[in-house]
Amino acid sequence: MEQEQIFNPFLPLWEYIPDGEPHIFGNRVYLFGSHDKEGGETFCMLNYTVWSVELNNLKNWRCDGEIYRAEQDPLFSPEMSYMYAPDVVQGNDGKYYLYYCLSGKFGDGGYRGVISVAVCDTPAGKYQYLGFVRNPDGSPMKKYICFDPAVMNDNGVIRLYYGTAYPEGELTLQEQMQMFGKTAEEIQHTPDNIMGAISCTLENNMLTIKTAPKHLLPYSVQGTEFAEHPFFEAASMRKVGKKYYFIYSSWQNHELCYAISDFPDKEFHFGGTIISNGDIGYQGRTPENRLNMTGTTHGSIIQIQNQWYVFYHRLTHKSDYSRQACAERIELLPDGSISQVQMTSCGLNNAPLVTSGVYPAGIACNITNGHMPHGSNKIFTEHFPHVTHAGNERFIAEIENHTLIGYKFFAFDQKQKLFRLCYQSTGSGKFSVHTETEKLAEMPVSPCQEWKNVIVPLKNIQGIHSLYLIYTGNGEVRLLELAFDCYFE
Repeated sequence: MEQEQIFNPFLPLWEYIPDGEPHIFGNRVYLFGSHDKEGGETFCMLNYTVWSVELNNLKNWRCDGEIYRAEQDPLFSPEMSYMYAPDVVQGNDGKYYLYYCLSGKFGDGGYRGVISVAVCDTPAGKYQYLGFVRNPDGSPMKKYICFDPAVMNDNGVIRLYYGTAYPEGELTLQEQMQMFGKTAEEIQHTPDNIMGAISCTLENNMLTIKTAPKHLLPYSVQGTEFAEHPFFEAASMRKVGKKYYFIYSSWQNHELCYAISDFPDKEFHFGGTIISNGDIGYQGRTPENRLNMTGTTHGSIIQIQNQWYVFYHRLTHKSDYSRQACAERIELLPDGSISQVQMTSCGLNNAPLVTSGVYPAGIACNITNGHMPHGSNKIFTEHFPHVTHAGNERFIAEIENHTLIGYKFFAFDQKQKLFRLCYQSTGSGKFSVHTETEKLAEMPVSPCQEWKNVIVPLKNIQGIHSLYLIYTGNGEVRLLELAFDCYFE
């Protein structure tokens, strides 16, 4: 490409870091998250690996390597071998503390354990197991449901957030006992509910509870401002000026929402949705018209060089088990609100992509056949378009009749260009190339077992536009890359 750029997902296409918590330490932005396996069979199969980037150049992410292994936790076992969404905070002693929960396959046991802690002298060094969050008497702290810990240093006060919540009445008492590892008495006699978003503070040893855990948001949401977007999981807290922003995944499961308060542990008011990984809700889009397979999401907001961003993840491989980190620019309005943004292929690029050079097909921000599913704790067998891999190649597979693939955004300069697609196909058809408002070209597709290029001139246009590829025809197509190869003089 003619100039340095970055896309969504912003890490290499072979890397899968979901549940991202971005933090600035020194002159770098560090992304702490879970670690999925490419084409994984369950959630979070790999050890924690950190990526970071310089504050003044968000296009050159580097891998800082593996920072912590699940086997380092004394509670590790074949049945509890996966580390879920973590967070990292700098303690008052200058050291860095990693908070996480262990789980088994498919999330089994992830709601029944403790919050574990590891420590390191540097943000992305080799962390060592420190202990577990405990009560003042030294016993394991298991109040409410220890899941998805988030932590912040609020001017010297170490604040811990965690929890999960299912809709009222969805789980029977027996199901709650099995899922959460609690007795009937614990469940029935916990004030408000055993589920929900929870807040507490820690002593300077980063392990011992200082102020008792309590509900941050109401669990019973009927008739409240949280009724349509109740807390489900993925707790994250940010302080903006004197306001506290609680970022979370709602029961909708595909969206990151936020709530605002003047206090770190009470009186939160629902703010809105920041992003959906199917663009549901953006400009009124309904779930039936989602623009991607949707599923779990987890992330947070951060200000970098006077620009605010939301970090989140997208799904690949027709499951929730291979998720990739993405980011979008957002705006905090004068009243403190955040308007929902759409998914793009630009993300941290802070500018539209140039119409020159080669792009992986997998940076598409919209992939839909018009009836995409919502992910669950499984790998789908139904056919629908998705990002996947074979060996070292990563591509969009199962493109069938009426599939739309979208890239947002490109900057066109009114010079006529040759446009190339690299594909494989079991059938015949065509790709129509469009912007939001006009057709730019048609590209024939014919059966081929090896990767094949088709090249056509594009209609001259100018300005910043979405680029859509719409396939019509029979068979299944795989798309490896697209390119703006040269100019006509």
